[in-house]
Amino acid sequence: MLPSYAVVVPVKPPALGKSRIVGLDDHQRRDLARAFALDTVEACLACEHVAQVLVATDDAAFSREFAALGCATVPDGDTSDLNAALRQAVAEARRRWPGLLPAALLADLPALRSRELDEALASFVPDGPSFVADTERTGTTLYTAPYDEFDPQFGLDSRHAHLVTGALELGLELASLRRDVDDLDDLREALALGVGAHTARVAAELGLA
Repeated sequence: MLPSYAVVVPVKPPALGKSRIVGLDDHQRRDLARAFALDTVEACLACEHVAQVLVATDDAAFSREFAALGCATVPDGDTSDLNAALRQAVAEARRRWPGLLPAALLADLPALRSRELDEALASFVPDGPSFVADTERTGTTLYTAPYDEFDPQFGLDSRHAHLVTGALELGLELASLRRDVDDLDDLREALALGVGAHTARVAAELGLA
């Protein structure tokens, strides 16, 4: 039997998200950030190997939206340190679901396909840390490790940081899982892959699709 995962998704309040998307106003960036997160989480919820999704966010209204989708939600704990926030959220996941394996998934994957996330989760070695790098092979979009070994290294050059800690890099193609979105060029690539309904609607409203 393949392992089941508790996936933790850290989500900044939409008003604070996607500041690197230039050429759009704050309202437009907020709408995109919200759409990215909703599409990411909906794809995650549809995965065979995902038993629970825990969204960590300090935005109360956004938290209610995720709860309506079927997620558990918690405050993100430390908005200044993503890795600290993830460790805190995973500690809560362990309390709730001690029999599951934890994984951290970024919330800016609007093209994410459930089948690709399932493929990654099914391919991880369950007794040690593993990760998926982003399209540029410098960052990380997905990280997993047993509860006792959970030590994410998201941030600048996180692929290298994860390798240094001994985490195994998954080499599968997984285009939709690797395509995180930080700027308009990334968004265009995601749109070419095919994005979820929330992002597609907002992109069309902004004349980007």
